[in-house]
Amino acid sequence: MKETRRVKTIITSEHRLLDLHLRETFQYRDLIFLFVKRDFISLYKQTILGPLWAIIQPVLTTVVFTFIFGNLAKLTTMDAPGDKIVPAFLFYMSGNICWGYFSSVLQSTSNTFLANRGTMGKVYYPRLVAPISTALSHLISFVIQLGLFFVIWMILFLRGGTSLTLSPAILLIFPLILQMILLAVGCGIVISSVTTKYRDLAMLVGFGLQLWQYASPIAYGLQLVPAKYMGIFMLNPITPIITAFRYAVFGFGYFKITYYLISWCFTLLLFFVGLILFSRIERTFMDTI
Repeated sequence: MKETRRVKTIITSEHRLLDLHLRETFQYRDLIFLFVKRDFISLYKQTILGPLWAIIQPVLTTVVFTFIFGNLAKLTTMDAPGDKIVPAFLFYMSGNICWGYFSSVLQSTSNTFLANRGTMGKVYYPRLVAPISTALSHLISFVIQLGLFFVIWMILFLRGGTSLTLSPAILLIFPLILQMILLAVGCGIVISSVTTKYRDLAMLVGFGLQLWQYASPIAYGLQLVPAKYMGIFMLNPITPIITAFRYAVFGFGYFKITYYLISWCFTLLLFFVGLILFSRIERTFMDTI
């Protein structure tokens, strides 16, 4: 009697517009964790200090920001009017670790097809596995940095002389991290989809991220922005994330639910558009890459 084999996967270039393979991607979760391990190990491979760089890098960046923007330029660290005392080091560190995670995921994800063309051209797996694993591997470094941040927060809180408070707003951290992941991956897969045909865009990613950083309240508080430009400034989707994160960890600051929800709408729209583009490009990217 002839043995019948059950076909699990059919590879074809014909897909529906909303055929995003999300269920199939979940079935490849073991491969995602394997890629996460690979990416994290390769990131610190052949380095003397290893994962300690996840701590050293944001600390050094924060020291530079504190000295240049805080001491020399004397830019405000207040997001809202008042007489609250904000530790400058914590202010700059909060912005740096959030921006560092967002920018690293975006930059790595924007290179998805080019960086993985070797394996993608030989072995089949849902292509979304690559950007998801990238976001999760960088998340490990972010969690380490966040842990260091709260250690410093606790030291300054116990020492006194600041307005730091522990409020229920601290729970905002979890949806904020999720939003950073979706926004970074959404932007990244849009760029990666376009760069398969137009390589010039890949050259502009780093420059564009630098401009985006200074257009966001990383090195200064919102009180530096004139009131008449505040509405436009808050349309930057990363701005409500940064200010809401500071509001969550400091217990005070600037948090407007309207701007935050607009940021979420923009994030979900960009992520959804990115998924559609990614799904369309993955069928033929080996012919153009």
